[in-house]
Amino acid sequence: MIDLHTHTLLSDGVLLPVELVQRANHAGYKAIALTDHVDMSNIDFVVPRLVEAATALKGHSPVTVIPGAEITHVPPALVAGMVEKARSLGARIVVVHGETIAEPVIPGSNRAGIEAGADILSHPGMISIEDAALARDKGVALEITARKGHSLSNGHVAKTAMMAGAVMVVNTDAHAPEDLISLERAKTVLRAAGIPEENIETIRMNSQKLVEKVWRD
Repeated sequence: MIDLHTHTLLSDGVLLPVELVQRANHAGYKAIALTDHVDMSNIDFVVPRLVEAATALKGHSPVTVIPGAEITHVPPALVAGMVEKARSLGARIVVVHGETIAEPVIPGSNRAGIEAGADILSHPGMISIEDAALARDKGVALEITARKGHSLSNGHVAKTAMMAGAVMVVNTDAHAPEDLISLERAKTVLRAAGIPEENIETIRMNSQKLVEKVWRD
């Protein structure tokens, strides 16, 4: 399992980064991105701490640990600057919090995250075909999520992404150890979203390619 959207107690998760990584190791993960929620108030603190944890764990865990950030509920006009800042601080995976139907996200957040060139647009809710096509053109992955609430629109996201030819990834948005899932569970989440069986391995490989890309860059 490769999971590119998780949270630690540096935002609203319950585990230290090192314990989340160990839990992921126990669950059979190959790679995990630590992508705590950030806005203007905490990005300078959170991202360097995740970079420090990931750096320290290199060579001490079989799991590839990727420092990241999830730009969360930031006004759309400010998203691009936040994405750039997260990367300047060392975030290797930048997620933008999409327009999930489970929270009152500011309209336009999906488009802002895509235009900013985030790596992943998380739980993008009732994403439009136009935004999905832009994500395809910008190389922004659309997330199919195992997270309750956010997952309610997985079917729409999958259908729209397939129509537009956009890249998809599957993540947990884990906040606690019980949120981590096996690769087989991830495949079930994809099937439940209406992903054809022949496309499931492609989506898994999308995550692998993203891991390779962020370290190559």
